[in-house]
Parts: sequence; C-alpha cells; structure tokens
Amino acid sequence: MPETDLNGQRATELFNLKGVVAVVTGGGSGIGLMISSTLLANGATVYIIGLKQAELDRICGIYNDASRKLQSESGGKMYGLEGDISSKSEAKRLAEEVAKREPYVTVLFNNAGIQAGQFKPPSEATASAYVSAFFDDIQPQDFNNVLNTNAVGAYWLTFAFLPLLEMWKNSDEEVTKKFVPQVIMTSSMNGWTKDSNTSGRSYPYMFSKSAIGHATSSLAHELLPLGIRVNGIAPGLFPTEMSLPGHSNEAGVTIAPPEKTWGFDIPTVKTGGTKRDVGALALCLITNWFINGETVLIDGGTLLKHPSSY
Repeated sequence: MPETDLNGQRATELFNLKGVVAVVTGGGSGIGLMISSTLLANGATVYIIGLKQAELDRICGIYNDASRKLQSESGGKMYGLEGDISSKSEAKRLAEEVAKREPYVTVLFNNAGIQAGQFKPPSEATASAYVSAFFDDIQPQDFNNVLNTNAVGAYWLTFAFLPLLEMWKNSDEEVTKKFVPQVIMTSSMNGWTKDSNTSGRSYPYMFSKSAIGHATSSLAHELLPLGIRVNGIAPGLFPTEMSLPGHSNEAGVTIAPPEKTWGFDIPTVKTGGTKRDVGALALCLITNWFINGETVLIDGGTLLKHPSSY
C-alpha cells in the first residue's frame, strides 16, 4: 500500500535506531561524542570507549539524564568502558566485556584518535632547516603512539568484534532485519591532503589517516563473505578538544569563536563542521544498505582549495 511505503520512508522511521547496539571508540569526546550522542538521541544503546572510566561515567551521566528529560520513547542509553584500543589484548577484552552485556553489536565505530609530532615550519629553505623541523624535533614514539592508536588499533578492534557483528547478522530478532552489521572508520581529509597545514602540521597524524583510509576499502573487500560492511568518515576541521584545546564545555562540546582562524581555507563554514553534520552522516551510513568500502569526505570543501589526492 502507498501509505505503508510512505510511512517507511519517513525520517522518524528510517533513522529509528531502537534496538541497535553501537560501540564508539573515543566516543566520550570530540567527533566520537558527536556520533555517540546522535545515536543515543535516535534510540541506540551506545558503548563509548575511552581511557578514563570516571570521565566516561561523567559524560554518560550528562547525556543519559538529558535523554530522560526528553521523555521520549525513542531515547537510547549510553555506557562507558575504559580501555586502551591500541592494544590487541585490550581489544579482545573489550569485545568480551560487551558480549557479557549484549547478544550482538550492530555497528562498531573505530573513531578514537590522537595527534602528536607537530612540527614548526622551517625558518628557511635549506636542508639544515628542514632537518631541524622535520627530523630533530620529532620523536619515534610520536609515530608509534599515533599509528598504533589511529590505525593499528582499528584493525585489532575490527576483528575482535567480528563475532558480535556476525551475531547481529544471524539473529532472528525483528530489529536485526532492519540494519546490516557494519564497521565505520574515522579517517580524515588528512588521509588525502598534500598540504600539511590542514593536519595541524603532523606527519604521524597524516600517515595514520592515510593508513585507515586504505584499511577501510581493504577490509570491506576482505569481509564480503561475512556480509559485514566497512565504511569510513573523513572529517575536515571540526572544533574539538584536539583542534581547539581548552574550549570544551562540561558536556564535551567545543564551539569555535567566530574570529578563530585555522591557517587554511574552509570554503563552506569558516568555523568548521558541527555535530549535526557528522551525526547525519553516521545515521546515513548505519541505515543505508548499499554503501560499502567507501570513505565519505565531510570537509566543508577544504580539499577543493588545497592540493590533495582525493
């Protein structure tokens, strides 16, 4: 019937995540919190993973309380799990912890990320100045920490959570027929940029985001026989504690002052993206069955202005 078809196409039906179980690494701050709070608002049960249980509990308390105050049946629930996602053993433990609480997982967001190894531009166009800026002042641990957290950790988490994602696919519960299990990676426009200014001048960060972009398409191909999709989100500049330290409120929201400049051009919105932008994309990827192996750029047109391989 046309009425039934139209009802199924309503936004309130398409994006109703009641029954969905999501895991978001780095979900208590920055872009991760933009994602996890959007999922919560639309009915999902959300597990956010971070390094400090007390901070995770604080964020969960704020958002669960806000969800209750909406007095909406569509509101979900948020839980915090402490863990270091760069560790293989921790990835296994975290999956086991979620498995104690849930029969399956619908979507895993490999979102957690750090930045280190920023350089100051060379003072002059000489080899010695470049060695000083790009070599002497950068420590090997900067590369190790950033690559392990931003890229290698996503590999461990993906495979640790595969059994829970497969359980969603194989479940007979009605809600599991609405969405396809999926892994969603947070890459960055800096996986494609050729201008280090857009990355906050960090080659460890750029290398890690290039790696996670490649992992997205490679793992999507690898997991085809399991029917588990892998997609990515590649944000541009979003005001977060990483990009704008000291400007987050108690709920973890960062708003850039209008006069803030970033050292590169953002054609669409000079102050950067918002939780509405990244939240809407997260909902799209969860609810769309027909996207697989793609990384979606969401950068306000930044790479239209700066050289890139996108």
